[in-house]
Amino acid sequence: MTVISLYDFTGEALKPWAEVGYECYAYDIQHTGKMEYFPGSDGIIHYEYCDLHDPQQLAQVYGRFVGCKPKFGMAFPVCTDMAVSGAAWFKKKSEVDPDFQMKAIRHVKEAAKVLGALEIPYFIENPVSVLATKWRKPDYYFHPYEYGGYIPYGEEKHPLWPDYIAPRDAYPKKTCLWTGNGFKMPTKVSVEPESGHSRQHLKLGGKSMKTKNIRSATPRGFARAVMESNRGEYNDTT
Repeated sequence: MTVISLYDFTGEALKPWAEVGYECYAYDIQHTGKMEYFPGSDGIIHYEYCDLHDPQQLAQVYGRFVGCKPKFGMAFPVCTDMAVSGAAWFKKKSEVDPDFQMKAIRHVKEAAKVLGALEIPYFIENPVSVLATKWRKPDYYFHPYEYGGYIPYGEEKHPLWPDYIAPRDAYPKKTCLWTGNGFKMPTKVSVEPESGHSRQHLKLGGKSMKTKNIRSATPRGFARAVMESNRGEYNDTT
């Protein structure tokens, strides 16, 4: 069985699936075709290059999976032109391109259309943004710390960015989900969040790709919770 993830650079959302044996595909414009293997299972993540803003390339992703129906899908569209945290720049951006925001929203809709057409449970993730008013209201909201309890003891520190992401995802960040095809929102298992703003908010700034990748990394606890909630009763990894 396979799981696919669109606009996914880190692969964090796929790792819980790969750890239990799923073949996973992460599509993003930053990828170079590497593969990540998971000892103890047959799981693998294929990190594949794809410009998902290109309708033809997005259609190719759909064509690849339409005949084999993956188990689950997700997407993390670029939020730069939609997130309310960047609202101060909206006017200046619109002077350059009056259609800048609708273009970004169109990419979200196209990702949702592809995942919906595959007839698999899925979610679209983004921070608080104009999507709620210019597309549709989110189906769910969550903060990373509300799922930190899914991270096992001994794995508290983030494996990639421990200086920026609190142990066990113990930080607040209101996150929105648009879901479909029977997606099951997992039960919350919270940890106590660190006081004040998150480490990302305090330490990260600017427009570098590193900054964007860290800020957009899927919380590990939430990723594990989604897998456990949507995997089903059986170990159907064949």
